[in-house]
Amino acid sequence: MTASSETPFPDLAAAAAGVAALLPGVRDDALDDPTPCPDYAVREMLAHLLGLATAFRDAARKDTGPTTATAPDASKPVLDEDWRTALPERLDELAAAWRLPDAWEGMTQAGGVGLPGAVAGRVALNELVVHGWDLAVATGQPYDVDEPSLAVSREMVTPTGDDSLRDAIFGPVVPVPDGASPLDRVIGLSGRRPDWRAAHGA
Repeated sequence: MTASSETPFPDLAAAAAGVAALLPGVRDDALDDPTPCPDYAVREMLAHLLGLATAFRDAARKDTGPTTATAPDASKPVLDEDWRTALPERLDELAAAWRLPDAWEGMTQAGGVGLPGAVAGRVALNELVVHGWDLAVATGQPYDVDEPSLAVSREMVTPTGDDSLRDAIFGPVVPVPDGASPLDRVIGLSGRRPDWRAAHGA
């Protein structure tokens, strides 16, 4: 698949902006609050978002090295003190890097795994969508995702005949009611409970 006016690659800008819009609503006294990821408090989720934005920015640029070679579960992420300025900047850089057609061509690396660029870009977009939801519900904020981004996420998290990539990232599918929103359906497919709330941490 190649980028063209007929079959454009996904644009990460809306999803990146959606995450950035949550940051002013993250209170300093909420950094130790739980998130839907059991091992991550809000501070670790923010650090993870900063790390993945860096890694996938560099993956788009084919600038492979320490930022792209480290598995995300190698150690618990540590939040930098300047995250309020660094994370929005990194999200902008991530979106800009994946707007270039070359980012989607050939092979690259992220999380220590070699991936086609066309796959890595979709993984990055899905990471923004799902972890943006994690951050939003953990901090009690509304969260909207555009339909094109949801479509990519739905494709990434829906079980298929070969689920090796999916199963390496996501948990078992959580059933959702018939009337669930498109976002809740994606969240359930990712292995999370759409009704998770920070008040009870489950």
